[in-house]
Amino acid sequence: MTTTTARTPRTTAPTGTTAERSRRRLSARVRILLWLLFVMAVALASVAATTRSFLLRDVDHRSNGLLAQETGEFAAFEERGLDPETGRPFTEPERLLKVFLERQYADPDEELIGLVARPGGDPAQFIQPRDLPVALPLHRDADARRRIFDSPDPSGVLHRPEGEIRWAKVPVARQGGDGDPEAAFVVAFHPEREVARVDEVFRVLLAISGVALLLTTGIGWAVAGRILQPVRLVRTAAAQLTEQDLTRRIPVRGHDDIAALAETFNAMLDRLERAFAAQRQFVDDAGHELRTPITIVRGHLELMGDDPAEREETVRLVTDELDRMSRIVEDLLLLAKAERPDFVRPEPVQLAELTADVFVKARTLGDRDWRLTDTADRETELDPQRITQAMVQLAQNAVQHTTPGQTIRIRSRADGSRVELYVADSGPGVRPQDRELIFERFRRGTSRRGARGSGAGLGLSIVKAIAEGHGGQVRLHDTEGGGATFVLTLEEARG
Repeated sequence: MTTTTARTPRTTAPTGTTAERSRRRLSARVRILLWLLFVMAVALASVAATTRSFLLRDVDHRSNGLLAQETGEFAAFEERGLDPETGRPFTEPERLLKVFLERQYADPDEELIGLVARPGGDPAQFIQPRDLPVALPLHRDADARRRIFDSPDPSGVLHRPEGEIRWAKVPVARQGGDGDPEAAFVVAFHPEREVARVDEVFRVLLAISGVALLLTTGIGWAVAGRILQPVRLVRTAAAQLTEQDLTRRIPVRGHDDIAALAETFNAMLDRLERAFAAQRQFVDDAGHELRTPITIVRGHLELMGDDPAEREETVRLVTDELDRMSRIVEDLLLLAKAERPDFVRPEPVQLAELTADVFVKARTLGDRDWRLTDTADRETELDPQRITQAMVQLAQNAVQHTTPGQTIRIRSRADGSRVELYVADSGPGVRPQDRELIFERFRRGTSRRGARGSGAGLGLSIVKAIAEGHGGQVRLHDTEGGGATFVLTLEEARG
């Protein structure tokens, strides 16, 4: 009870923490949508601001061009113009301004004003009599006229609460005077309506951007959901996976990156399922096969007496069983390792030399009529240690099911991209119903002489695993004249 109580906080605390993190975490769909909206908002705001900036710049260019044009026309008239009454050049500023203004037509947001200095008061003005759509025109603002008339600058911007005025002036001096300007021609431009139109366009762009963001939200939510649907399936499948159920797979649709992700996840599940299956089979096989020798060892040790001869016999039997257990464990570990990608390590090998080496090693397994009938003289890619292990196992299997003096043949041949290695015996052969059975773990054919076989029934399973590790297979057929022939068929490794 103490141990259970101590473990409970450690197991529940991380779960609560994980649940809290899951509640706080934004889903990928929401994050994608937020990033999309952020980028769209920045882009649309930038477009609207840039458009407004361009339009305001056009207003500036238009006003500057208008001011330059009007002042240029007045300067030219002052220099070359003639008084229509006298036919001679103008001598009085008042007359010059009056005649010039009578001939001009101002734009709707433009004022053309002639200002003449008066002693001790505001300058007198000559204007075109019309109303302007602005709060306080220049010809009604004496203070503004005085500031412009007294300014030493030829142009500028006058900021007022009623709205700014962009102006330009041309000073006019009395002919024959001392040169001090007694009058001035003033062009005033009121940009309020132009700026208001620009602001209206800006507001329309913002409204369109808002509608676009709303549409983007809906479309982005739907598209993100469709794109991430396989990802949700991956997450759901991963959450439902257990050690007892690794059979779920994700449906693959299309040929995009998400489909590739689903295929990769399915491949990972295949590997996991094979790994868990191999683990379960290893545990089941080990428990099944080791139970008998453990029972034998325990029984002999429990019944062992004090007689030295009996003790010696018990130790011999126990040692033999322990050796058998060790061989079973080694074979099971080898079969478990067959699922790993590094189980087979191909390298360039001379097939004739490998076949001869296998023949030399196999001759020590028993007193048989060993014959090396044929070898393939070529270089191929395979794992020489694993192939030697498989061939020696087949040779050992042949020895167990033949008698001294019977023939066992070893040979190899090449056929295109395939390589075949043979072990043929002249024993009793294998019954047709046992030909698939004998390659299963811990299974032996009923026609084989069990008294001669002391193995656990893993030898041919190991041979099959080695063949499949090379991308090949192991086949069995009858030997001409009686017996069994095992053939390792391997596909050459392609670079």
